Order: sequence, then C-alpha cells, then structure tokens
Amino acid sequence: MNDAPHYPRLVGPRRAAGGTTVLELRGDLDILAVSVLSERLDGITRGEGVDLVVDLRGVTFIDCAGLSLLSRARHRTRQRGGRLRLTGVVEGGSVARLLRMTGLTGDFESVSGEALAPEAVASEAADQDPVTGSAGATDIAVA
Repeated sequence: MNDAPHYPRLVGPRRAAGGTTVLELRGDLDILAVSVLSERLDGITRGEGVDLVVDLRGVTFIDCAGLSLLSRARHRTRQRGGRLRLTGVVEGGSVARLLRMTGLTGDFESVSGEALAPEAVASEAADQDPVTGSAGATDIAVA
C-alpha cells in the first residue's frame, strides 16, 4: 500500500553534510507517519558510525509512536558506533513537551539549527548521499 498521498510533506530533503546526514521531518509524526517512515529510517541507521541529525522544526505534532521511532533510531545508531542528534526542538513545542512528559529530555543529544546551517547549505551543492550514492540533495519519496 502506498501511503505517500497522505503525507506528501512529511519528509523533507536528506542531505549529507561533512559526513553528517540531515533528515528533515515535516507534519504530524504519528502512528500513520511512523508506518511510512520506519523502513526508511532503518535504512539510514543500518550503517556503521552513522552521524544523523533529525531536523524537527517542521513537525507540528508528535505522539508516542513518533517518539518510539526516534528512540529506535537513536538506539540503532548507538549500537553501530554512531550518533543521533535532534535539532528544532523548541521550548513549548509538541516535541519538547512529549520529551519532557516522558522524562526523555536528556536522552537525546541536540544541536542548534544555526550550527548546522553552513553544512546543510554547502551539502546541497555537491555532497554524496550515503544511502543511495547519488550526488546532491535527495528528496525522499515516502513509500
């Protein structure tokens, strides 16, 4: 079944920036979105030493299924000697609120969007995608 029409703006561009993969998520990160994203995120986190930044600035809602997806990705990257960081977790936003309510605020490493911006802009020009091997930024088709 193809759920892409239901979440056309859920996943934004994935960019490799100086060895860091930046995955931008947009929209509702709920149980339906997780069913679409799980396999894709598992593919990104399957390699050794993956440095993944999940940009959550565009996430408008997150539930426990979304939090579980992020926790699984964090666990998979750590198991393989990599790391997962979050950016765009704003105080008062749905992601920060859920992390606080579940006591997981300190479990996720965060990075500021400003610190990431120069890498992301440079990467759009010429970096190679670590999953597909293609050059430049790649829009992920949610399938």
